[in-house]
Amino acid sequence: MAFCVQCGSKVGDADPFCAKCGARQKVTAGAHHDPFSGISGRNASLLCYIPWLGWIAAIVVLASHRFRNDAQVRFHAFQGLYVFVAWLIVDWVISPFLHASGWLLGMPFHRLGADLLQLAIFAAWVFMMIKVSHDENYKLPIIGDLAERSVSEQRS
Repeated sequence: MAFCVQCGSKVGDADPFCAKCGARQKVTAGAHHDPFSGISGRNASLLCYIPWLGWIAAIVVLASHRFRNDAQVRFHAFQGLYVFVAWLIVDWVISPFLHASGWLLGMPFHRLGADLLQLAIFAAWVFMMIKVSHDENYKLPIIGDLAERSVSEQRS
């Protein structure tokens, strides 16, 4: 419990004014707590590749002050984010297109192409989790170039 700087009566720790005399109080800002203070760069990178949920970790890593200057972690965050975007493109664009075209053409295996693409993206997530867990840097063919470009644009 704190005391008023003018009259000495008790005030709350976060009270900006004294309830008795109305004097402005010195409010000490709490220490800024970084949620990534106890996590290694490897673990933060690994979280970015969790299938279907890694995009959340990637956004948090990119917004984190702790990894602002860590190009390797930021690369993995961007790459994990772009892998998720590839998943969305397959799920929302390519799969409905293949379904509609297969239905119109009467092809029985119209869904197989989209399923294979989704399986390839899932395999990329798992592959990258293994690579990151072994502290190996790996750049996926197209997505890795986009991630490198994103990291370099943020540095300039």
